Amino acid sequence: MGLSPNFGERRAGAVPDIVVIHYTAMLDWTRARDWLCNPQAEVSAHYIISPQGQVERLVEEADRAWHAGAGAWGDITDVNSRSIGIELSNDGSSPFAAPLMDSLCALLPRIMARWAIPAERVICHSDLAPGRKIDPGARFDWARLVRGGMAVQAEPGEAVEVDAAVFVRDMKAIGYTASEDVDVLLSAFRLRHRQGHVGPLDGWDCAIAADLARRFPIAQFGLTS
Repeated sequence: MGLSPNFGERRAGAVPDIVVIHYTAMLDWTRARDWLCNPQAEVSAHYIISPQGQVERLVEEADRAWHAGAGAWGDITDVNSRSIGIELSNDGSSPFAAPLMDSLCALLPRIMARWAIPAERVICHSDLAPGRKIDPGARFDWARLVRGGMAVQAEPGEAVEVDAAVFVRDMKAIGYTASEDVDVLLSAFRLRHRQGHVGPLDGWDCAIAADLARRFPIAQFGLTS
């Protein structure tokens, strides 16, 4: 058993096929860890990683931690039963510490191998809860995970015509099903796939979404809630 009492059984015989990356939004990682272990908090994660790279397991991977809350990914509405949650110590505005990233890049492949989780199933908290959550935020180094085969990125050849309806359709195909609001989806999408970009929906947003929908459609997994 892990350190946190905030867990339960995965429902309906579910096993993990998603990894969700979070940040603590707290300056002191030990306070964040203690909160995740406080029964009054009713929140937890499987792992927390300190700025110094210390990894602490708070919930056993086979158990259902309480980290994702309300949200959805594809047709999964009980994300907690289908995921491993990793909390990274970060205040939400600072770069992620190098030792922390080193430890994440050592831990994540082992989790993916144990549960046969593909790179396209490593997602943000903001992906499954657009408009409600923004972690791990625009400072998280997704490019490093991509280089290590632990995440995916789009490879569009050129911008395409802006079409909000097609963008929403492609977003749903990727897994963004918790909202249909274009602006909400765009904000979450850019946190993951076009960090730092601002402004209205444009042809590159549409091209990136279309490329991801073509190469990594969520339907290929035949998922059910």
